[in-house]
Amino acid sequence: MAASLADRCCPDSFDDGEKEPYGQGAEALAAQPIPDALYNWVNVTEEFFASVKDLQLGELLHDELFGLFEAMSAIEMMDPKMDAGMLCNRGSKAALNFDQAVQSGALKLDDLTLAEQIGIVDCTLACLVSWLEGHSLAQTVFTNLYLHKPHQIGDRCVKAFSVSVFKIVDIIKDFVNRALVYEEEDFQPLVYGYRLSPDVSEPRALGMLKEVEDELHRKIRSSSKPVTAGVPSEHDEMSALHSRIKFTRLLYQVLSCLGRREHQALGDCVRLLTGCSEMLASMQRTVQCGVQPDANSDHPSIMGFDPLVNQRLLPPTFPRYTKIKSREEALDYFDELINRLKIVCKITNQTSFHSALDFFIEFSCHSPCILSRSILQLLYLPVFNKVFGTLSFSDVLREAAKNFIFPPALMPKSTLLANTQAKEYVDTLLTHCVRPFGNLIQLCGHNRARQRDKLAHLLEDFATLQDEAERVDAYLHNLSLKSDTPRPHLACFGTWILYHTLRIMIMYLLSGFELELYSTHEYHYIFWYLYEFLYGWLVSALSRADSFLLEQEAIAENQKGRGSKKSKSKKKKIRPYGREITVYQALQNMCGGFYKAMVGFRLDGKIKLPHPEFDNEQVRYEHRFAPFASLLTPPPVQYAEFCDMTSLLRYDQAPSSNNLYMAGCQNFHKARTLLESITSPDQQVTDLLKVTKTNFVVLKLLAGGHKKDSSLPPVFDFSGHRHFPIIKLL
Repeated sequence: MAASLADRCCPDSFDDGEKEPYGQGAEALAAQPIPDALYNWVNVTEEFFASVKDLQLGELLHDELFGLFEAMSAIEMMDPKMDAGMLCNRGSKAALNFDQAVQSGALKLDDLTLAEQIGIVDCTLACLVSWLEGHSLAQTVFTNLYLHKPHQIGDRCVKAFSVSVFKIVDIIKDFVNRALVYEEEDFQPLVYGYRLSPDVSEPRALGMLKEVEDELHRKIRSSSKPVTAGVPSEHDEMSALHSRIKFTRLLYQVLSCLGRREHQALGDCVRLLTGCSEMLASMQRTVQCGVQPDANSDHPSIMGFDPLVNQRLLPPTFPRYTKIKSREEALDYFDELINRLKIVCKITNQTSFHSALDFFIEFSCHSPCILSRSILQLLYLPVFNKVFGTLSFSDVLREAAKNFIFPPALMPKSTLLANTQAKEYVDTLLTHCVRPFGNLIQLCGHNRARQRDKLAHLLEDFATLQDEAERVDAYLHNLSLKSDTPRPHLACFGTWILYHTLRIMIMYLLSGFELELYSTHEYHYIFWYLYEFLYGWLVSALSRADSFLLEQEAIAENQKGRGSKKSKSKKKKIRPYGREITVYQALQNMCGGFYKAMVGFRLDGKIKLPHPEFDNEQVRYEHRFAPFASLLTPPPVQYAEFCDMTSLLRYDQAPSSNNLYMAGCQNFHKARTLLESITSPDQQVTDLLKVTKTNFVVLKLLAGGHKKDSSLPPVFDFSGHRHFPIIKLL
């Protein structure tokens, strides 16, 4: 071990008879006698294991100079997965750079066969996907030696492809850096000194690909189709290579169009994305064509790829172990990416802020990749594009508040805004809304785990907005009562802010189920909080906005002379938020059903509880709802209040588990009835219906005494819905 570590510390040893390449000083140094005690290694293995015996299971040794941070930062020496230097020195094969590989004949620049070209393209695309999944460029894309000096490549196909890969990587990096929705686990932007923009313009790069594509197309048309089944012929290989080059060109064009962020260019993107899907289908059918890498290797093992060529460029910390995606996985990834980009292009159809926010939240629920998340941010946020035309973001929020509840202060020809101070208060409030609402949109671009942390911090900003909105509402209300035509301004801005605050709180709690943060014995107070407070407050806020909006519309119609009695009797008013209120009422009843079922399971002893010595429910409760402490509306429910409101001692006769199961069954039945009343249900409503119907049957069986004596715990299956599980009995 000492000798190995000595080689690591001084790899170019002076006692092997070779001269150092650093001049005569090195030769003179090599001629001097080497001291006997060059390294003073001490073997502490036995002493270490003897000391470990004194530690109990789960204990850690802490010292002033070696704590938990140092332990987590330590490198496990001589482990190939943790020690970059050890990986370099392992084996007798030295890593060759571009020039060395060409000189030794290991890298061909001309006369590549079709199989070799297909293999290079497929492996490069697999490396590109691995980079998009969070690995470094040095360990993925730039392990391709052809990318080190693409201008020296003689083969036209590989040269055009290599130049386009540089361009694609540069565009992707620009997207991600501009959107700023990535974390260290999502994306690594370092380029390690490589030039991502060779001296080739975009039209020229596309022209090179198009020339190769046209040449292959002519050869395909002139060649005969294969005769032997199961054996790739030259015609098959040319078709496979043609589809890959065309896919690369179309992908490059798509990213370029999205980079320009122009509405006219977005129209072309849909057509180009359709072409990408067609080429991907062909590529997936011909994935076995070309030179195949070693199936047992985690890295491409064909000509032109060396996983260790950039190992010395990595930082002096243990690198992330990189396993390059297989070709099949890479093509599946591109297929999903193309489908996501088709959805992303639809963001420009969202004319209102609320619909755009729902679009972002729904898109984020499917855990999209960093590239599609970044592009969606750039296509919407007004900092980078012209989706809003001449409107600023504060004007967009003004329209959002107006469409949500129609505050009298924002109505056309409002007398309130004739007051200079009132106008200033409203403008200031909307200006202060820009940052929190912009952060809410940007938050949806982060990965799901990071979103939860950012939601907690965002609640602090919305607590400040709530206070300001309530003060503005109070001032406008008093001002309206003093006017000649009083039109009460009752908490309009406050209701709008409260609506978004409640949605953020619900998103925060539900994300815990998605991220599997809650233990089963914690479900009861999570569902209780949603059932008793959050969904109830949200329904109340929407109902208030719904009623006020209808009232304001009626006043506006009367002022325009359109509100005759005859027309009123015939015209049926449609509630603007009727569908949304129904969905939230159904979710509220579902949470009530889960809460009552959980209490019933606890009474029957079917939920495994933590050991009392290591458990403190108050600490867990306060930790789960800690982000709500900064809010005044709705007021946070303290643990003592929770215990008082949920105590079974409040009843004259404590309900049995069967009664609780029946009460939960009724909640699920009511939720089912509400969901079935929705016309033209979407996928979310369909999934919720499945959950409510199944749980209704399960709780009805439990209420009838089914498996009463069974001690097996219930199973909560989240496969049907990521937040609301199906209860299964074993």
